[in-house]
Amino acid sequence: MEKGDKVKIKIEDISAEGRGIGRAEKMAVFAADTVIGDYVEVELFKVKKKYALGRVTEYLSFSDYRIEPECPYAGQCGGCVYRSTSYQAQLELKRKQVTDKLVRLAGIENPKVLPVIGMENPYRYRNKASMPVSTGGLITEKGGIVKPVHKPRIGFYRAKSHDVTDCVDCLIQSETAMAAAGALRRFMEEDNITSYDKRWDKGLMKAMTVRTAFGTGQVMVILKINGKGVPNGAKLVEMLDDAIWDIPPYENPDGSVTEFSLESVILEISRKDGRTEYMTLAGKPVITEEVGGLTFEISPASFYQVNPLQMEKLYRKAIEYADLEGGETILDLYCGVGTIGLFFADHMRRAGMTGRVIGIESVSEAVINANRNAVINGIVNARYVCGRAEEKLPELEKDPDKGLHTEKADIIIMDPPRAGCEEKLLDAAAGLSPEKIVYISCDPATLARDIKYLTQLGYELEEAAPVDMFPWTGAIEVVTKLTRRNKNAVI
Repeated sequence: MEKGDKVKIKIEDISAEGRGIGRAEKMAVFAADTVIGDYVEVELFKVKKKYALGRVTEYLSFSDYRIEPECPYAGQCGGCVYRSTSYQAQLELKRKQVTDKLVRLAGIENPKVLPVIGMENPYRYRNKASMPVSTGGLITEKGGIVKPVHKPRIGFYRAKSHDVTDCVDCLIQSETAMAAAGALRRFMEEDNITSYDKRWDKGLMKAMTVRTAFGTGQVMVILKINGKGVPNGAKLVEMLDDAIWDIPPYENPDGSVTEFSLESVILEISRKDGRTEYMTLAGKPVITEEVGGLTFEISPASFYQVNPLQMEKLYRKAIEYADLEGGETILDLYCGVGTIGLFFADHMRRAGMTGRVIGIESVSEAVINANRNAVINGIVNARYVCGRAEEKLPELEKDPDKGLHTEKADIIIMDPPRAGCEEKLLDAAAGLSPEKIVYISCDPATLARDIKYLTQLGYELEEAAPVDMFPWTGAIEVVTKLTRRNKNAVI
């Protein structure tokens, strides 16, 4: 096959990026905007030794899984790769994605992967929206006509570009985020506020992040700027406040009602030394969230799961995998603001169990939040320390502080970023000989890689439970249970 050739393929699989995969002349062919079961003609635009990339020129027959996208920005925004796939089919695909990675990358035959824990209503689930801001570029209108634009655009990047799609509404974001974006858009137009242009290091507004606490209704708006302030900032705060106040109350799954209010407006400023500074423009420096009977303070830079409804399901599954009996020492690595560790500590408290949680996190602000969250919730058996886990773990064996000293961990919880864990951390964790490791991951590939390494250190995967934290996107969260074998392993 050569570039420019047209081939007909049946879409048999979907990549993590959402490209359909078919085969022609024993070669894998990837094509965007397809669904498993589609039969399409594609024109090849890149041909390699083992695969080819193509553009769909004709849909010969449509899949039973295919649906009409509800999003008005389908094909423009690069976010929801499964926008044309039914939700039930998405869950099946994501389970297959996890299973395939564990087989191919971790070398596990027939891994036990449970059906994906999905959402009853997979919309408006994100409590954090990060939106770039632009005042120039291109927009695609109906019929594929591309036109230049010069008005403020706030939304999300097109796939594989830095061209911002101006989103008036996004069906997976909260209504508060969309209302705040609308207010900023109007403010920039009325006051002639420019967006930042990296090429010339000019312009003010870089991005907007909106954090919404669904349990309390508190909203934080973070404005990333190129400068030290926003001209006429009081006007902007008033516009944001009015926009969020106008949103109808949110009905929670338990039947209770939450009313939204703007509680915090923060300026995010990048300093010349590379550090990030947060300045409170109005309101409080943090907002408060309530989930699972616990209260959490969230600061601008804190990591916090973006889907609170699914987060609670995820953490309950993690507690189930830990199979607590009482008296355990639990290490919570990459603990963030302490949510999962505090769920564990609260579970022990409610069950009348003894035990303790020690959390480690490299972001100092998050550690402050975690310890405050423990105090806020009256949890006395959870302590959090700042540092890199692979460096802190050996120190705990020598620490004279009775609350932190440990030579052995009964259970280790890992919830690393997408890149997974460094081998030094896995070595240090396994060196504490925990009976169980509960590994939570947002990337099945790095999860499989790390599980393979842990099997060399004497652990084996018992079960994996995918949880759909990100409906309509290609991402999937997985909680896994690993147990220590009763024999010494040699690396």
